[in-house]
Amino acid sequence: MENKLFKTIKTMLLVTMILQAAAGAVLGKVGAAVGAALAAFAGAYGIAKIGKSTMESIARQPESAGNMRTTMIIAAGMIEGAALFAIIVCLLVVFR
Repeated sequence: MENKLFKTIKTMLLVTMILQAAAGAVLGKVGAAVGAALAAFAGAYGIAKIGKSTMESIARQPESAGNMRTTMIIAAGMIEGAALFAIIVCLLVVFR
Protein backbone atom coordinates (compact mmCIF):
# COMPACT_ATOMS: atom_id res chain seq x y z
CA MET A 1 0.00 0.00 0.00
CA GLU A 2 1.55 3.23 -1.15
CA ASN A 3 1.67 6.26 1.06
CA LYS A 4 -0.72 9.07 0.06
CA LEU A 5 2.13 11.63 0.09
CA PHE A 6 4.21 9.37 -2.17
CA LYS A 7 1.32 9.10 -4.65
CA THR A 8 0.90 12.87 -4.64
CA ILE A 9 4.60 13.47 -5.23
CA LYS A 10 4.67 10.87 -8.00
CA THR A 11 1.69 12.51 -9.68
CA MET A 12 3.23 15.98 -9.38
CA LEU A 13 6.48 14.77 -10.92
CA LEU A 14 4.63 13.11 -13.79
CA VAL A 15 2.59 16.25 -14.48
CA THR A 16 5.75 18.37 -14.30
CA MET A 17 7.53 16.15 -16.82
CA ILE A 18 4.57 16.23 -19.22
CA LEU A 19 4.26 20.00 -18.98
CA GLN A 20 8.01 20.40 -19.44
CA ALA A 21 7.96 18.32 -22.60
CA ALA A 22 4.94 20.20 -23.96
CA ALA A 23 5.86 23.79 -23.18
CA GLY A 24 9.65 23.92 -23.16
CA ALA A 25 12.07 25.70 -20.88
CA VAL A 26 9.67 28.00 -19.02
CA LEU A 27 7.76 25.17 -17.41
CA GLY A 28 11.05 23.43 -16.72
CA LYS A 29 11.87 26.31 -14.43
CA VAL A 30 8.48 25.92 -12.75
CA GLY A 31 9.27 22.24 -12.27
CA ALA A 32 12.61 23.12 -10.72
CA ALA A 33 10.87 25.53 -8.35
CA VAL A 34 8.42 22.80 -7.36
CA GLY A 35 11.39 20.47 -6.83
CA ALA A 36 13.03 23.02 -4.54
CA ALA A 37 9.83 23.32 -2.53
CA LEU A 38 9.52 19.53 -2.25
CA ALA A 39 13.13 19.29 -1.10
CA ALA A 40 12.50 21.88 1.60
CA PHE A 41 9.35 20.12 2.81
CA ALA A 42 11.06 16.71 2.77
CA GLY A 43 13.96 18.04 4.83
CA ALA A 44 11.63 19.60 7.36
CA TYR A 45 9.60 16.39 7.59
CA GLY A 46 12.73 14.30 8.14
CA ILE A 47 14.06 16.57 10.87
CA ALA A 48 10.64 16.59 12.57
CA LYS A 49 10.55 12.78 12.59
CA ILE A 50 14.04 12.64 14.09
CA GLY A 51 13.06 15.14 16.78
CA LYS A 52 9.89 13.25 17.62
CA SER A 53 11.69 9.92 17.86
CA THR A 54 14.45 11.39 20.00
CA MET A 55 12.02 12.97 22.43
CA GLU A 56 10.16 9.66 22.77
CA SER A 57 13.46 7.85 23.38
CA ILE A 58 14.54 10.39 25.99
CA ALA A 59 11.19 9.98 27.74
CA ARG A 60 11.82 6.22 27.95
CA GLN A 61 15.49 6.44 29.00
CA PRO A 62 16.29 9.85 30.49
CA GLU A 63 19.78 8.77 31.58
CA SER A 64 21.00 8.60 27.96
CA ALA A 65 19.55 11.96 26.89
CA GLY A 66 22.94 13.51 26.13
CA ASN A 67 23.97 10.80 23.69
CA MET A 68 20.58 10.81 21.96
CA ARG A 69 20.55 14.59 21.64
CA THR A 70 24.03 14.59 20.09
CA THR A 71 23.05 11.89 17.61
CA MET A 72 19.84 13.77 16.76
CA ILE A 73 21.74 17.00 16.04
CA ILE A 74 24.23 15.20 13.78
CA ALA A 75 21.48 13.40 11.85
CA ALA A 76 19.43 16.60 11.52
CA GLY A 77 22.48 18.41 10.18
CA MET A 78 23.04 15.71 7.57
CA ILE A 79 19.40 15.88 6.45
CA GLU A 80 19.54 19.65 6.32
CA GLY A 81 22.70 19.51 4.23
CA ALA A 82 21.14 17.12 1.73
CA ALA A 83 17.98 19.22 1.50
CA LEU A 84 20.01 22.40 1.03
CA PHE A 85 22.02 20.75 -1.75
CA ALA A 86 18.78 19.71 -3.51
CA ILE A 87 17.36 23.23 -3.18
CA ILE A 88 20.55 24.80 -4.57
CA VAL A 89 20.52 22.44 -7.56
CA CYS A 90 16.87 23.29 -8.30
CA LEU A 91 17.46 27.01 -7.92
CA LEU A 92 20.44 26.84 -10.27
CA VAL A 93 18.06 25.49 -12.90
CA VAL A 94 15.55 28.26 -12.17
CA PHE A 95 18.05 31.12 -12.39
CA ARG A 96 20.21 29.74 -15.20
